[in-house]
Amino acid sequence: MRWDELFADLEGQLEHGLGAEEREAALEEERLRVGRASLRDRIAALAGSVDALPIRLVDGSTVELVPRTVGRDWVSGDLLGTSAQALLPLHAVAALLPGADQLRRSREPVALGAVTDRIGLAFVLRDLARRRRTVQLATPGGVLAGTVDRVGRDHLDLAVHPADGWRRASSVSRVEVLALAQVLLVRVD
Repeated sequence: MRWDELFADLEGQLEHGLGAEEREAALEEERLRVGRASLRDRIAALAGSVDALPIRLVDGSTVELVPRTVGRDWVSGDLLGTSAQALLPLHAVAALLPGADQLRRSREPVALGAVTDRIGLAFVLRDLARRRRTVQLATPGGVLAGTVDRVGRDHLDLAVHPADGWRRASSVSRVEVLALAQVLLVRVD
């Protein structure tokens, strides 16, 4: 009878030790996963679980974006409370401001390899230029409205004109060549 108690006690200690090792291995795996995650990955993980994600930009302003698509170096979605869509370069993101509930509901990001994962900001801006869409560009110097004429690797040409009008030679006040690094938000109404 004494041996049975001893073996039962040893078995309990072994199971407890194995359980602790499994828990420690799971915690280490989670630490490694989080350590490899980029800001893009965090936005992708939150994208399907949030109605609107508050985001602080590098200029200190805050936007509330309902993320729809996450690209290589950008995220697009709907601006909360408006009918506008926005294109947000990741270099303009200073902080994500999710609530505790949003963090609990976040999911694993979609596996890399999708087409949008390879599309860069310049490609999306070229599509806006091709479509001749009037945009509003938020920059550290203020908001510029107009039409994107051309997009280079690291810059764009913006024909500045009133936001409520079409690009016509008579309505263009100037053309600005902007570094893409200065673009904080692209708003498309």
